[in-house]
Amino acid sequence: MSERRKPYSFDQIEPKWQAIWDKRQIFHAPNPDEKDFDPAKPKFYVLDMFPYPSGAGLHVGHPEGYTATDITARYKRLRGFSVLHPMGWDAFGLPAEQYAIKSGQHPAITTRENVAKFKSQLKRIGFSYDWQREINTTDPRYFKWTQWIFLQIYNSWFNPKTNKAEPISTYRGDNPDSVRLAYVAEVPVNWCAGLGTVLANEEVIDGKSEIDGYPVERRPMRQWMLRITAYADRLINELDGLDWPESIKLLQRNWIGRSEGAEIEFPIDLGSARASRAGLGASPKRSFKVRSPASKFSRRARTRFTARPTWCSRRNTRLSMI
Repeated sequence: MSERRKPYSFDQIEPKWQAIWDKRQIFHAPNPDEKDFDPAKPKFYVLDMFPYPSGAGLHVGHPEGYTATDITARYKRLRGFSVLHPMGWDAFGLPAEQYAIKSGQHPAITTRENVAKFKSQLKRIGFSYDWQREINTTDPRYFKWTQWIFLQIYNSWFNPKTNKAEPISTYRGDNPDSVRLAYVAEVPVNWCAGLGTVLANEEVIDGKSEIDGYPVERRPMRQWMLRITAYADRLINELDGLDWPESIKLLQRNWIGRSEGAEIEFPIDLGSARASRAGLGASPKRSFKVRSPASKFSRRARTRFTARPTWCSRRNTRLSMI
């Protein structure tokens, strides 16, 4: 076989150079206080979606996406940029819990072993990650900051006048809890008794959990919510300044789903003969309005003139509002 047609000895070449890259920390992005930091270099940040480290290891979808971002990172380095290209592990959550249950091992043990497997596989592929910046969501040094962020959100409100979040202490209304960016509410959720948790819509397929196919039911449940709708206008308006493809911007606008219309208040009249016959104790001459009027959002206010009356049972829990 000619020298030109000699096959690529990946089993020799790849381990050799990967060891050199690791020893010399070729892909490390230095901080300002480190000797190799060059303030004149332009900065470029390449962030991948952190994988969940399952026991099965990498699947083909992982390197498919990571190859594209690694090409970008390497290209920018060759163009003189200081490239920050980290990797981490989205290791908390339902998959880790279920894997631990099925394997009969503590999740701390299985997560540590799975992370080591994933890291070894990614290194063998040769991706140019800065492993000094490795992140693990199960590390207390990491999740203490997610807890800190939640407290900042809870202790803030969105001021429409300044168009940004401000400390809750600056709110001058009577009920600060009504405007907190993090609040507790009773909302319908996808409850899976088999998994013992609430599932996102994309985790439910034909009324069953994506994991193991347990039945899922809709039920009201008190849980923490984030008032992200307060940012709808900013999210829409600030898309214009992003250097993103227009198709991606359109997807974002559709996801935000802002609609413009009117909120119309309907007084509730209990003074009819029918209400009296229903046993609500109202005479035909008496009428009542709810203390917080029933409202309806509509994009076409003119169609509200055709609204039909609605009757409810006296056992309806919402009658306590009247």
